[in-house]
Amino acid sequence: MRAGSLWLVRHGETAWSRDRLHTSVTDVPLTEAGMEAARLLGGRLSGHGFSLVLTSPRLRARHSAELAGYPEAEVDDDLVEWDYGRYEGISTARIRETEPGWSIWSHPAPGGETAGQVRQRVDRVIARARATEGDVLVFGHAHSLRALAARWLGRPVTDGRHYRLDTGSLSVLGYERETPVIVRWNSTGSAPLTD
Repeated sequence: MRAGSLWLVRHGETAWSRDRLHTSVTDVPLTEAGMEAARLLGGRLSGHGFSLVLTSPRLRARHSAELAGYPEAEVDDDLVEWDYGRYEGISTARIRETEPGWSIWSHPAPGGETAGQVRQRVDRVIARARATEGDVLVFGHAHSLRALAARWLGRPVTDGRHYRLDTGSLSVLGYERETPVIVRWNSTGSAPLTD
């Protein structure tokens, strides 16, 4: 059996993502722009068959999956966003007023998850995808999907800091021969995306 590609969708825009507020456990709905981006993703994904479709349990990810045409997406708790603890709903700029230079990639989030905890979760998603014959589609969140991409490449979770990921974007992880690679990253728009 040969594993296929892992297709990543970051949920559509929410008011908190638009305002650059850290959003993990809070169920913030999609904005109108976020709903439209999710619908456009459906057009880009149409015609491509997936062996498995997974989504974070958070409303913004599940709603994006539904609007993109995947209401049957299976909820996988390992796809939740990095838990920001006491920094939930706060911007990086505001955090840096008291914690200069703070970044989720290099500093702890009081009461939240560590990079090691996130690694365990995303490694399970990767193992599940690699055990599936055919392509896998997941709907998730910025920091956790960036961490997942780093782990796909065999890198530390903290290397996810190098991969910007916009709302409503589509990315593809795959292989060049047996080597894990990024096939496409942070693709937005309405043009169909084929592998």
